[in-house]
Amino acid sequence: MAMCPICNSFKELEMYCSECSSRLEDSGKVSDFLDPYGHYNDEETVKMGDGYPNTAKDQICPHLMYCNNCGYDEVKFVQEE
Repeated sequence: MAMCPICNSFKELEMYCSECSSRLEDSGKVSDFLDPYGHYNDEETVKMGDGYPNTAKDQICPHLMYCNNCGYDEVKFVQEE
């Protein structure tokens, strides 16, 4: 089973805001943001309800990146390994 290298602290995301060039903060998986109790479910169930139809099939993990400076946010899809 593939694992997200960001969720498991094997790697770190380094992205910068396209609006103000500040470093974006990784706010974690989108599913954790949308459902704070979702981490109690198994990963396949979480991926079915994360709002992205191909996360399980494509083995990608959507992370919410947020700019503390200007409020910009975007979703970064991380390839699981």
